Amino acid sequence: MGVPVPNDATVTAADIARLAAVGRAAVSNWRRRHDDFPQPVGGTAVSPTFSLAEVEDWLRGQGKLADSPVRERVWQTLRAAAHGDVELADVLTFAGAFLLYLRADPGHWRELSSAPDEKIAGSLAGAVRPHTGPMPDAQPADPVPLVRALSQLVGELGVAETFEFLRTRYLEHHSRRVYLTPEPVVRLMLDLGGPARTVLDPACGTGAYLGMANEAFKGVERLLGQEIDDTTARMTAIQLALRGAPAEIHPGDSLLADAFPGREADLVATNPPFNDRGWGYEELTGDPRWEYGLPPRMESELAWLQHGLAHVRHGGTVVLLMPPAVANRRSGRRVRAELLRRGALRAVIGLPSGAVPNMAVALAVWVLRRPAPGDTPPDDVLMVDTSADPRNFHKAAVNAWRRYLKGKPEGTDASVVVRIIDLLDDEVDLTPARYLPQRSAPAAEGSFTAAQELLLTKTGQLRDTAAGLSALTQAQARDDVPMTTIGELAKAGVLQILRPPARAGGGEGTVPVLTLEDVAQGGEPTGTTAPDDDQVRVTAGDIVVSLAARYPVARVMAEDGPVLGPGLALVRVEPSRADPDFVAGWLLLGAQGARLRSSTSSARFDVRRARLPRLTPDEQAELGRAFRRLTDLEAALRETHALGADVLRLGLEGLGAGALRPAD
Repeated sequence: MGVPVPNDATVTAADIARLAAVGRAAVSNWRRRHDDFPQPVGGTAVSPTFSLAEVEDWLRGQGKLADSPVRERVWQTLRAAAHGDVELADVLTFAGAFLLYLRADPGHWRELSSAPDEKIAGSLAGAVRPHTGPMPDAQPADPVPLVRALSQLVGELGVAETFEFLRTRYLEHHSRRVYLTPEPVVRLMLDLGGPARTVLDPACGTGAYLGMANEAFKGVERLLGQEIDDTTARMTAIQLALRGAPAEIHPGDSLLADAFPGREADLVATNPPFNDRGWGYEELTGDPRWEYGLPPRMESELAWLQHGLAHVRHGGTVVLLMPPAVANRRSGRRVRAELLRRGALRAVIGLPSGAVPNMAVALAVWVLRRPAPGDTPPDDVLMVDTSADPRNFHKAAVNAWRRYLKGKPEGTDASVVVRIIDLLDDEVDLTPARYLPQRSAPAAEGSFTAAQELLLTKTGQLRDTAAGLSALTQAQARDDVPMTTIGELAKAGVLQILRPPARAGGGEGTVPVLTLEDVAQGGEPTGTTAPDDDQVRVTAGDIVVSLAARYPVARVMAEDGPVLGPGLALVRVEPSRADPDFVAGWLLLGAQGARLRSSTSSARFDVRRARLPRLTPDEQAELGRAFRRLTDLEAALRETHALGADVLRLGLEGLGAGALRPAD
């Protein structure tokens, strides 16, 4: 039902830019150019605030309203319920608790919401508390406006996405610096360690590993997490609960105040803090977790590693993201040697530079196994270096690991199996690139020449593709075109929106799976899975869209075949009623707008809310061809870059090996 929300909500210029999916500079231009733009109602000369209702009316009249005003009203209502920003986290916790209640008992809320505000205020705490678990009570003085506003937004987004929106906005509002592990790296680490019924992340942050484990592992029974920041821990616990994950999240420092003493998991997967000098060296000198040796004061990563081994069952797996220095720092060589001697370390996988964008160095994934009593220690370790092929690092790493587990010791260009005895020298250097043979130079300079000629051909084609953009000319922007949404077109039968099952398959199987990375990089399917009746199979002409706001992609598929993987949606257009390239172009515009409005890796792109104009079939086809020219340019640039990288690599290797030399 429609519910009243405050009409005196105010917004800043940044909020207006978000509503219109533009930059703040555009808002400044509107204020200068349009006399009817709403006047400030508060704030300061440097940071004025405006009436949300007035701004909404103006944007709607100009045809510039892109984001939902309901979201902005809910956020402003939540802010108003807190007495200053210090209490905002508590009010956000209450909002999450209410959403948990709404998810568990929507019928009770439908009945309660029709009651007078006084009755709702008196009944709310008792209704919400049974669904909040161990979270602290944090009900604002007057919760009724907030819960009515929240229930309205839930009707638009659903409970989980409503809280995700509020969590994202809270992080933006407080400019909280949250380090996020990219989804491809999280997926790789879970593929290396899974499947598992119980998963622990002792530095869980916003819950990336636990959330993806809940989606990826069939039959997962328990997700355990600990996060040092109390507010982040609360938000993560709520978000996982709203998605139906069997999660148990505690605040606190895992090394100094372990929340799970004596408990074991099948898999520990985490991205621990790096280079932490205050990890507790003095307090924890005699801790029983240091089974492989006391971690040096400057080696906090080796403390987290042993914490993981102490919490995994015998035969269980620990997968950690590590900085490269851990592999060869002299201070940690004794612990590294003991990990090798006792057979705990199974693989070190070097990632490409940039795989974790906020890090200045290329990180590595360490895979460890807790030995079981009576086990014969293995005599070798897998070393993998994926730096030569950044686009396919996941495939290279997983394939090498699976071959190693199957007892196929022969290496590849990216992997090698090293005897432990060869590692136990004075350095105990575990850097994978050190043990991989230097990639051989071309057998003859013909390989370099062929690659160079192919690059020259491709650059010529790139010039032609770029020249084709001259067909796009400047035109007067039109404000009178009526707009619709993908959701409205779906209701009208113009198109379908399909998503993979909640637990889309992965791993072993023969059915090719199109992954999020494949779509983002314009590549072929790299995943595989077993056949399943619930799978969504891609056909030619379908539009595959990334649901992750940080990957704005909408790609028209050229061929039939793969099934849709996690994190993707499929828009299937009825060709007689809409042009696929036209629809894909506007989906891409919407996805890019979602990226501009998001600040966390878990923010989602709502495909149904993507806007596009109502045009005739001929107008759609014309605009679709223009969009296609731009996507063709993107594909040509990507292919040219890949060919250029091949020429560079072959040239360096050829010169280094003497197979190439400067012409006389």
